[in-house]
Amino acid sequence: MKAPVAKKIPTKLIKHGDERTDNYYWLNQRENNQVINYLEEENRYTDFMLQNTQVLQQKLYDEMVGRIKQTDMSVPYELNGYQYYVRYLEGCEYPVICRKSIAENANEEVMLDGNKMAEGLVFFHIGNWEVSPDNKLIAFTTDTVSRRQYTIRVKNLMTGEMVPEEIIHTAGDVTWANDCKTLFYTKKDETLRPYQILRHQLGTAAEMDVVIFEETDTTFRTFVYKTKSDKYLVIGSRSILSDEYRILEADNPTGEFRIFQERTENLEYSIYHQGDRFLLLTNHQALNFQLMQTPENKTALANWETLVGPRDKVFLEDVEVFHDFVVLTEREKGLILFRLMQTPSGSEHYLHFTETDYHAVAAVNPDYFSKKFRFHFTSLKTPNTVYDYDSIHRTQQLLKQMEVAGGYHPEDYITERCYAPARDGALVPISLVYKKDFKKDGSQPVLMYGYGSYGINMDSTFLSKRLSLLDRGFAYAIAHIRGSEELGREWYEDGKLLNKKNTFYDFIDCGCFLIEEHYTQSEMLFGYGGSAGGLLIGAVINMAPTLFKGVVAAVPFVDVVTTMLDESIPLTTGEYDEWGNPNEKAYYDYMLSYSPYDQVKKQDYPALLVVTGLHDSQVQYWEPAKWVAKLRELKTDENLLLLKTNMELGHGGASGRFEAMKDAALEYAFLLKELGQDSI
Repeated sequence: MKAPVAKKIPTKLIKHGDERTDNYYWLNQRENNQVINYLEEENRYTDFMLQNTQVLQQKLYDEMVGRIKQTDMSVPYELNGYQYYVRYLEGCEYPVICRKSIAENANEEVMLDGNKMAEGLVFFHIGNWEVSPDNKLIAFTTDTVSRRQYTIRVKNLMTGEMVPEEIIHTAGDVTWANDCKTLFYTKKDETLRPYQILRHQLGTAAEMDVVIFEETDTTFRTFVYKTKSDKYLVIGSRSILSDEYRILEADNPTGEFRIFQERTENLEYSIYHQGDRFLLLTNHQALNFQLMQTPENKTALANWETLVGPRDKVFLEDVEVFHDFVVLTEREKGLILFRLMQTPSGSEHYLHFTETDYHAVAAVNPDYFSKKFRFHFTSLKTPNTVYDYDSIHRTQQLLKQMEVAGGYHPEDYITERCYAPARDGALVPISLVYKKDFKKDGSQPVLMYGYGSYGINMDSTFLSKRLSLLDRGFAYAIAHIRGSEELGREWYEDGKLLNKKNTFYDFIDCGCFLIEEHYTQSEMLFGYGGSAGGLLIGAVINMAPTLFKGVVAAVPFVDVVTTMLDESIPLTTGEYDEWGNPNEKAYYDYMLSYSPYDQVKKQDYPALLVVTGLHDSQVQYWEPAKWVAKLRELKTDENLLLLKTNMELGHGGASGRFEAMKDAALEYAFLLKELGQDSI
């Protein structure tokens, strides 16, 4: 079967006097039958070229699903007289969300059964859900299209009946006022930017809802929530470089929200209510952020005072507030530490961890008056483990470790953390996991993953599906490249805007390091990235086309300049502070110099599998489709170039816990095929 060839319809794109010709611009017509036919032709070609891996794909899928404990339950947490938990049933894709009164011999209440709710749907996702303060109602959001547009419904937990009204096209958040009759939620505009906060009164039609705040600055997104103390409703507005909050007593839902601290360029802050004060995590005079406080009735910046000041080598990442103590999440050398601070004594201590490469994060801690802090611990070889830490007695209780069905022995695997020298002298951390018999003589394959954008960290977490590669001789590596915040705010700043190429150089240099240190060789090195990580993959294979044997690019953001010039596309204007505004020539020129689609050239490329979704709300399907068409036109090699478009789903792929493993099986089969291991 011959590879599809997309027809060329030249479109002239002119900016700053620079003229580009886009031969595949026409592919952005989602309703055009010719576009759909082309995508389906690419799907048929991918299926044909991978048909000899069908047995392998099924074997991989069976392995991955076989490691999932079919019947499972989360660790319950207590709130307002109830225990809440999630159950999974054998053979079922979706969660069952339950509660049980803490009273003796109480019966289980099924609040939401995702499996029944998803019947007949290709995609289903329960977004946010929140029980009313009187425990009688649950408000919840669902997405059935995979475009991150949610419908809000309310269920009466006393009768099991649904409240008649529903609210469509929301951002997915929902918050109760303390009267148990008023809901606050966020609407999206035509670009899918959350831009309005509305108030809904139960028993009234959604058309009667009141817009109480509208974010008119297109670089900001808005959201609403209630403080853990239940005292305040909070409206937030956030851009990449600044924040603004408004607060209102939750007992007075029809009152006027007041500004906490007005937005100021380059001032980032988040707020946490405790007692008669607010705590703030902020970059005010603190590159790596500091913890400050202010009286709840004097919230302007002039009243903020420092509790934990800024440090050069420690990044303050998060705050968890309780009535009697605070947990500050700190990151040093890329690794998490928890700092517990008692209120009001001010005494403090740290929780430390023994593994050399790991991740820890606060779990659900909804009870403001709890004396215990719940957290998750994991590593590349340690399954997710839930602990309760007693803040008074300083004791730690293991509540549950994720069970890997079929047997799993962490001691059979090795994790390590090494540092690759970048070309400018920076040391880039790499997290690795492999089986004990892995030979560092260049004879075994490595899959290296990267992201490197938005200050988002790609931490060392356990995924059971990854064992299907490790047990076949792979090592798995995470390159903690610039553009993330693993090594502090400066690490992020050095990988964005006019420093963006550092992200790509770091990934290349990490790959070279793994080869130089004999973990692998180019003929056995593979790369993987999704979304902005797909941009990473696209840029890297233009810059270093012979470094990798093959790469996988999932929902890749590859047409950077054209997308960022189109303000009608979701996520454009709000991301100028991440990528730059190409309406300014300096940013246009720089972005153009690395944009994967624009920089495709006549040269050899590694084998490439590209996956996307027709309904993707974050990266529109036409970006990877155009990229593949241009690569197919210009590349000079005979390596595989495959495009797989899910015609029914969006950015996150399949929604079910088993269905998602089919995507992983396809990707892993592609990697193994490139190694000549199709039948393993």
